Amino acid sequence: MSVLENFDSWKDFLGDRLHQAQGQGMDQQAVSEIAYEIGGYLANSVDAENDQEAVLRDLWNVADQKEQHAIANMMVKLVRNEGTQA
Repeated sequence: MSVLENFDSWKDFLGDRLHQAQGQGMDQQAVSEIAYEIGGYLANSVDAENDQEAVLRDLWNVADQKEQHAIANMMVKLVRNEGTQA
């Protein structure tokens, strides 16, 4: 099963990656920028596999760049306490 098929699995996956990045000394600005880049890639290149991902994609696609950065930052906050290392 792909981590994209289940939103809770996706949040756990993102949470694990966030904890790894922070553990390697990546600062909040760098994490935010990577989240923004990933958000753009997912919205443009990956089919949503559940309703939550479809909503995020649709919001991303109607947002301007500032709003997309806000969405990316909110996703970082959402997964901060997710994953196996939380």
